[in-house]
Amino acid sequence: MEFAIAPTATTTNAEQAYLDLVSRVLEKGLRKTNRTGVDTISSFAEFYAVDLAEGYPLLTTKKVYFGSMLREVLWYLSGVDHIRELRNHTKIWDAWADDDGNLQTAYGRFWRRFPLPASGLSLGEEVWADTDHPRVTREDDGTLTFDQLGYVVDTLRTNPMSRRMVVTAWHPANAAVSLLPPCHYTFCFNVSPAEDGGLDYLNCHLSQRSADLALGVPFNLACYALLTDALAQLTGLRPGRFAHTLIDAHIYENHVDGLREQLTREPLPAPTLHVAKHPDGRPKDLDELGFDDFTLEGYEHRDAIRFPVAV
Repeated sequence: MEFAIAPTATTTNAEQAYLDLVSRVLEKGLRKTNRTGVDTISSFAEFYAVDLAEGYPLLTTKKVYFGSMLREVLWYLSGVDHIRELRNHTKIWDAWADDDGNLQTAYGRFWRRFPLPASGLSLGEEVWADTDHPRVTREDDGTLTFDQLGYVVDTLRTNPMSRRMVVTAWHPANAAVSLLPPCHYTFCFNVSPAEDGGLDYLNCHLSQRSADLALGVPFNLACYALLTDALAQLTGLRPGRFAHTLIDAHIYENHVDGLREQLTREPLPAPTLHVAKHPDGRPKDLDELGFDDFTLEGYEHRDAIRFPVAV
């Protein structure tokens, strides 16, 4: 048996929320310079929230490359700090890696292997998880790391109403020197009680410091919805709401025409996402999920829109 999000007869409110966000930024955004040399139209502190029960929020007013997005999510879940395997499937991170595929910042590195302070470091009354914690690992070089996402899974199973299920990709000392510190830098999970007698709802809130509306946000929306779906199935919950705070929501000048074209297009029905289980019906753990375990059904979309990448 597989887990599925039911599609709707019309567009999901996620697609409309995205289109409304683009319209708002085009209408009220202010021109800003930035490190890329291509000015943006920027709006501070934008927000939207969508109901994941209304369909998997993969945009239909343009083609979104689901395969590339899924490869990126699986790369995050792997916890590696390089793109040597990822670049065999997609080139989306090539601009930020060295010739050997190493990255100064890799999201999954911090999601699954967040570095702990050196042994013996004392910061007053502060305390740290140590080797006796089930989500602490001693790496080959002797350093200790903490699996933030694994800890969230444990908490969802043992204390689902906790308000402490936070994952961060932001390490201040890394961000100070990184070529590209994390844009979507922290996310939180929260469970809402069901009022219909069914499974409780798993919600996800993403905070993003820098949000490229044309290229990045459609991937971010699809990525974290997929992650929420997978965790909900794994922990006996059902997908609830995805909420997204965008601190600097921006549109590059050379993306404006393409987004105006997208705003004229009629959305199509949302697709369905299936997440496979084991043959005996058990949900697959995060480390067991592979590319073929995610099936997209009924994805109809308008033509792709080519947007230049600002680096």
